[in-house]
Amino acid sequence: MKQAIKAAFPVTVPVMLGYLSIGIAFGLLFENAGYHFLWAFFMSLIVYAGAMQFIAVSFFYGGIGLIQIAIMTIVVNIRHIFYGLSFLDKFTNMGWKKWYMAFALTDETYSLLCGINIPPSVDGKKFYLCVAMLNQSYWILGSVIGSLAGSFITFNTEGMDFAMTALFIVIFLDQWKAYATHIPALIGVFCTIAALTIFGPGNLAIPAMILILLALMLGRKWIEPKTVERKDEKEDQIP
Repeated sequence: MKQAIKAAFPVTVPVMLGYLSIGIAFGLLFENAGYHFLWAFFMSLIVYAGAMQFIAVSFFYGGIGLIQIAIMTIVVNIRHIFYGLSFLDKFTNMGWKKWYMAFALTDETYSLLCGINIPPSVDGKKFYLCVAMLNQSYWILGSVIGSLAGSFITFNTEGMDFAMTALFIVIFLDQWKAYATHIPALIGVFCTIAALTIFGPGNLAIPAMILILLALMLGRKWIEPKTVERKDEKEDQIP
């Protein structure tokens, strides 16, 4: 396990930088809403939903009921169902750990696991587990630091919830540069714009995900060959 942690840590450094800063922003907002840092710790440990945690802060302010919160959580995080489905084969034979892996597939962790190469000397299952656990530990640490800081420092937190949006933009740009074909990214952009135009910002998430899924399924036979060709080109360049 130590070898897997050593191999996984450098890979997770970009996420660490983002999660610490965004986690601190969440902790500050959570403390400003009147909640103790222990609640920030347990929410990041048990819920671990990133953007949904930011949204939940506004829910707590408004006194929204648990059923409404549960429905909104499903709507916001429904994309994670697709994340888990796409990794079913990779998480087989992991025992109880596969349940944690499905739980821990945030946008950033999913992006890392899709694009990284596992070192030959490291067990792949342990490597995946370490990546997921390290990323969550960064988020928890940032949340607690922000909450503790908020209890001692008082300032205006308006606009800090944009930090999560900024991280998504950075991830999109990184994936744009890293992947061989831009077709999936363009599909995501155009399907989201279409869903926004047709259904409006309040009903965007589910229609956009359905459109993206259908478009990717229909275009799979054109997308996969382009990815394989670029991969083969890179392999041919290796001496």
